[in-house]
Amino acid sequence: MFLAAQVHGSDNSLLMNGTKVLDLLTIMGDIHHIFPKGYLQKNGITDKSKYNQIANYTYLDTQTNISIGDKAPNDYFKTVFDQCDSKEMKFGNISELTLLKDNLSINCIPENIVTMVATHYEDFLLERRKLMAKKIKDYYFSL
Repeated sequence: MFLAAQVHGSDNSLLMNGTKVLDLLTIMGDIHHIFPKGYLQKNGITDKSKYNQIANYTYLDTQTNISIGDKAPNDYFKTVFDQCDSKEMKFGNISELTLLKDNLSINCIPENIVTMVATHYEDFLLERRKLMAKKIKDYYFSL
């Protein structure tokens, strides 16, 4: 339902301006762990049912997904925030802070992701589930 809500809203995919979630679903997108699986495993979260939570998934274009690899969320999201100042693209194609904040919002990513490490994973899941539920509810009532 969350992806249907994103498609219905014509939402841009995470870290991209102009590449829609629908594009990645129908053409070629990668499922990405926001807290990368390898990163979580290196930090003691080895239970598949823990790191494969739906709230930990998003669609990314392949190039961005490969670039992120197993980097910690505080690492790669800080780089994205920094690229809004430097205009040097490292991840995605967003170079304006207002666009980045809007992009995080439509993808139900809490802004404090920029400070999150493995010990924040459960808090992240809880917050993202709430944001996703609100998006699904808004979508439902728009039908």
